[in-house]
Amino acid sequence: MLDPAAPQLVINARTLLFSWLPADPGAVETLVPAGLRPHPQRQVFVNQYVVDDETQTSGFGAYSLTYIGVSLADMDPPDGGTPGGWWTHYLASSERVRQYAAARGAPAVEGQTRVDVRGDRLTSETRAADGTPLIRVTARVGHTGTEAHNGHHRYLTRLDGELIVTDYPYVAEPVSPFEVESVEFPAPEHPVHALRPANPLHVCWGFYSPRVSFAYPARPNVPDEVTGLHQVPARRARSGLPSGS
Repeated sequence: MLDPAAPQLVINARTLLFSWLPADPGAVETLVPAGLRPHPQRQVFVNQYVVDDETQTSGFGAYSLTYIGVSLADMDPPDGGTPGGWWTHYLASSERVRQYAAARGAPAVEGQTRVDVRGDRLTSETRAADGTPLIRVTARVGHTGTEAHNGHHRYLTRLDGELIVTDYPYVAEPVSPFEVESVEFPAPEHPVHALRPANPLHVCWGFYSPRVSFAYPARPNVPDEVTGLHQVPARRARSGLPSGS
């Protein structure tokens, strides 16, 4: 098992990351733990990505992963950009990745993700461990150019009853054009179905990139303002430290 306190680096992951308005804002709100506030629009986000080769990681090996969750109010990363988020589901193909993420508070379970691009058509799908399709996305995509995005994505988890905030640094080469055409949640019996999008689909932000690099930092961080708000013990708040993906 990887040391959960050690940093990990991933490069050139094929990544689809975007956000939408949900069909049932009330159901989405119930997924946010006490002490945190959902985004005023109850935005939902998803990241579906694939790491094709073990040489693209510092220790994870090749794997695929989908995480999905609820955007939060007043939890933006230090450089702004997209709002911070609470992970509600985290499906990874690799046991090594699941163990590492779970030790940092992620709700990690087994699952498979594929992201395929043929011409200008992207299709992605997330499946549960038993093969049940959970999330399907189609999008129209273009090519990468000279533009790059960089910054941090902020995600919150809970570990041993304590809230942890982590900022994940990332660099992405997004394609243009990019347009999400459909988002399906074909398993109404699965808990992830509560996060399905409204009809018509309203995408808030997002991108696809065939090359996204990001890091899991060395130690989780809980800023002082979160410590006061959520009564996180001082040892966690002072543990010093970020998209990843």
